[in-house]
Amino acid sequence: MDTSHPAHEPQDLGSLFHAAFRGLRSSWADQLSPWEITPFQWRALHTLARADGGLRLKDLAERLRIAPRSATEVVDQLESAGLVDRTPDPGDRRAVIVAPTPTGLEIHDAVMSQRKERSEEYFAVLSPAEQDQLAALLTLLAGPHGEHLPR
Repeated sequence: MDTSHPAHEPQDLGSLFHAAFRGLRSSWADQLSPWEITPFQWRALHTLARADGGLRLKDLAERLRIAPRSATEVVDQLESAGLVDRTPDPGDRRAVIVAPTPTGLEIHDAVMSQRKERSEEYFAVLSPAEQDQLAALLTLLAGPHGEHLPR
């Protein structure tokens, strides 16, 4: 067998990847509905919850790979829902720090717990060794192509 060429074309791998994770992704979006937050709001809340002490708006925009104006809009929505607060940046009076409120952290923790359970169910079709192998491959892909890996 010739091992110098992959068994699948890159476009086939992309299609397989999307098909494999479509169910997991839609399940994750459904989990947000009880809290009336969108996937975009979730990404911002999750990013802020992982940032020790909060982030400046420009740093949040960079981490989310969005325009600063879009970061302001999503923070406005989260603040209106009582999930984040803005406080003056002690190092720069012109800037503010955005951080989750206790309610925002409670919702974050509840969603993360549900996601962990759903992920365990979803990946149960793989053996522990296959899960380890998949994690290693996804870590390789996430480095140059993906977002920051979760802590």
